Amino acid sequence: MNPLFWCLVVFGAICVVVWVLSVLTNEHSWVDRIWSVVPVVYAWIFAGAAGLNDARLDVVAVLITLWGIRLTFNFARKGGYRPGGEDYRWQVLRSRMPGWQFQLFNVFFITIYQNIILLLITLPMLTMWQNQRPFSALDVVAALVFVAFLAGETTADQQQWNFHSWKRAETAAGREPDPRFLQTGLFSVSRHPNFFFEQAQWWVVFFFGAIAAASVLQWTVLGAVLLSTLFIGSTVFTESISKSKYPEYADYQARTSALVPWFAKRGAAARTA
Repeated sequence: MNPLFWCLVVFGAICVVVWVLSVLTNEHSWVDRIWSVVPVVYAWIFAGAAGLNDARLDVVAVLITLWGIRLTFNFARKGGYRPGGEDYRWQVLRSRMPGWQFQLFNVFFITIYQNIILLLITLPMLTMWQNQRPFSALDVVAALVFVAFLAGETTADQQQWNFHSWKRAETAAGREPDPRFLQTGLFSVSRHPNFFFEQAQWWVVFFFGAIAAASVLQWTVLGAVLLSTLFIGSTVFTESISKSKYPEYADYQARTSALVPWFAKRGAAARTA
């Protein structure tokens, strides 16, 4: 049977579970909690549909699994799986919207739309399943690029973790942290390097599909495009909160690339912790 059918079954079940849990618990980070798991399930459905005999599908499934392990670990250590571990952005947004409006937002955006994206970003594997060409040198290059982006995101996560650990220690000691937000390491060349590397990995998954089909003109690019659109919107919202908390954030914005790592603008030196 077409693996897309089973992916759609999983998609429908996950949407129902996520929505019901959000209503019962009044927490709206259930999509965040399954974000690193569901694409791994989809990936192995596609690889399994080929009997685990297609090298490209198997390699991509392994790469997505590594992506999921990294993201699950980072989310868990930040307390994302603890009761009450709701993303602060949902709390801010809920305070700005009437209750009925937020509930519609919960159903259509948080639950359905984000789960659609989680399905779409793995659908280049449908293209791979339909075009089971031999594994090639281009696939090797794509795999190495994916691993490089995975290493970049892991590094950014660790730098962020180290900074916030230092910041908590400073606050606990009765000192005002200076600087108040991370501006060094990868964060000196991108305000959101973790966002950049996250998106980049899924663009690589799309290119695996393009390699299999021998053409970049594939409708499955929609997943990577929508993911990038989601991250752009999330970045704008997150930065609006940061600017309201830290007036000096505007200077950081002026000198540092938003997503793509790039040299800081001249005449504005980064402050260090």
